[in-house]
Amino acid sequence: MYIANHISVAMKLKLIPLCFILFIAFSAQAQKKIKPVALVDTIVSNYQPADLFSPMFYPQKGSGTHAANGEPGPKYWQNRVDYQLKASIDTISKTLTGSEVITYTNNSPDALQFLWLQLDQNTYKKDARSNFATSVAPAADQHTDGYQIEAVSVGNGKTVQKANFIISDTRMQIRLSSALASKAVIKLYIKYHYTIPGVFGNRTDYNDTKNGKIYEIAQWFPRMCVYDDSQGWDTLPFLGAGEFYLEYGDIDYEVTVPWDMIVAGSGELLNPKEVLTATQISRLASARNSDNTVMIRNADEVNNASSRPVHKGTLTWHFKMLNTRDVAFGASKAYIWDAARVNLPGGKKSLAMSVYPVESVGNDAWGRATEYLKKSIEYFSEKWFVYPYPVAINEAGTAGGMEYPGIVFDGITDKGKDLYGITAHEIGHNWFPMIVGSDERRYGWMDEGFNTFIDIYVQDAFNNKEFGPKRDPEYAPNGGNPADEIVETILDPDAPTIMTAADAISEKYRHPVVYFKTALGLVLLREQILDKDRFDYAFRNYIHKWAYKHPQPDDFFRSMDNGAGEDLAWFWKGWFYNNLQLDLELVAANYVDNDPKKGIQVTVTNLEQMAMPFTIEVKLKDGTSQRMKIPIEAWLQNNMITFTIPTTSAAEKVTIDPDSALPDINRGNNGIIMK
Repeated sequence: MYIANHISVAMKLKLIPLCFILFIAFSAQAQKKIKPVALVDTIVSNYQPADLFSPMFYPQKGSGTHAANGEPGPKYWQNRVDYQLKASIDTISKTLTGSEVITYTNNSPDALQFLWLQLDQNTYKKDARSNFATSVAPAADQHTDGYQIEAVSVGNGKTVQKANFIISDTRMQIRLSSALASKAVIKLYIKYHYTIPGVFGNRTDYNDTKNGKIYEIAQWFPRMCVYDDSQGWDTLPFLGAGEFYLEYGDIDYEVTVPWDMIVAGSGELLNPKEVLTATQISRLASARNSDNTVMIRNADEVNNASSRPVHKGTLTWHFKMLNTRDVAFGASKAYIWDAARVNLPGGKKSLAMSVYPVESVGNDAWGRATEYLKKSIEYFSEKWFVYPYPVAINEAGTAGGMEYPGIVFDGITDKGKDLYGITAHEIGHNWFPMIVGSDERRYGWMDEGFNTFIDIYVQDAFNNKEFGPKRDPEYAPNGGNPADEIVETILDPDAPTIMTAADAISEKYRHPVVYFKTALGLVLLREQILDKDRFDYAFRNYIHKWAYKHPQPDDFFRSMDNGAGEDLAWFWKGWFYNNLQLDLELVAANYVDNDPKKGIQVTVTNLEQMAMPFTIEVKLKDGTSQRMKIPIEAWLQNNMITFTIPTTSAAEKVTIDPDSALPDINRGNNGIIMK
């Protein structure tokens, strides 16, 4: 019987005479200090196979709505929300005034006695709960009065009556006089206004430039909360770190601004002849057929009244976006505007556009912003899922990296690699969570982590790695080897796990855990645990099956298990639900019968609670090398394994994980120099 944490007496005696030779050889070669093999009888492993590979990982069986294979079940349902919005901006009072008609379709099997809406602008109020979510409260002048709700009515298509509603922080509850039946439709009519936050708005704001203010308008209308079969009404308040969870539908919206302003909004502009000049319409037509960036409004035209179709009053810009969960827009008289065609699979086309002030001009800055946007969309579309919208916009402001369907707000001072990186990352969010509509308010990793993962490969692909590989705060914060850098987080006893609630993760750990550890975990799955083909097939299937739907974490885990053909419960437990450590130690490497032609017998022990498949490399004295891949099954029963590597000539060194791809907490015990 094999007893964990021990090796046989015979093995101990066999290894002891060799240990001193190996230790001296390591010292002579100035290698990293490792544990002498003589101490093998004192090796104590924390690894318990039965714990990591315990069955029954999924607490529940698959259901009619969320199938056991990770796909939407045959009874999957999802409610729908369509919006008709009208807004105007008063640039003197910095106020947005709006009205909306919400058409809400209850596709659930439940009768709904009340409805919940999100009021994100209330996060800026002095008494907002978000002020207490972190240890640093906003400054006294970094507040607004939030939404000022002027009127709320409900209708059933025949009658409209005043609604009975309450507001609780960033939520509004509408209490219906009679329940909304399954498959029934209700209309909500809301009038409101709010003061637009200044730069402190972070995600939505206004800021000054040389030629006028830029308004970045987001989270600007009351939006329906999601009602699903996991939480019922998802009413988590908006605190900041946990972002959004929204229903899908069509959004038709109008924005009225002073005549001299350009509006860049999500979706398709429906009335270009009313808000653009003939020259601009002609240039846009050229851009739709050009892989090179075309100027729609250049720097010389910004302060030229002829770049606007009228010279007084206001203009109303009319947009529509189909099958989306949100819309946002930017507005400014300072915008320079350019565009280029996006080439999509199947001969489809889209239009990439950038708007930015004169301060951002230059090919080392925003002059290449549309190129960055275009190439990112083309890569993501070819690799994962075709970009579904007619337009994508890169807008320069002080939000400094924020994503909404069809539009991203990036840093007005970003340049070069920084601008490319933020552009690729923010537009990548159109896949996670704009297309795959996960609950990022609860599970930030399904948003930021997945997106950081796909960013890694788009950065490698762009212009022959002009800005690659990706090494930034989102992935390898110190610019080094990601597998080494994640060790700091894994070893930190205070570090939360990936599965921690989004708003419960402090800023110190938000990037390391939500972005970095999640992304590296998927890299490990793709490149070490599975292989690129199986991972890509399973991941792509997950995206396609859950496009415009609401997956839960188990749906992702099950989808990858089924699509790749592996029980990955051990990995989900060790990497996502825990911060388990990995420490593989190369205990011994001896020629079989002292004959290099008979191979090298190797002993490896797993000292910590995590396990991984691993590669072992033998570097031969003739300058060649050979590798062997050890599967995860090696750790199903044992914490120490012995195997033989076939060789035909003398070896110089044996190394575990020669590419340093695994998050091994101690690389100093990964190699042995052969005598």
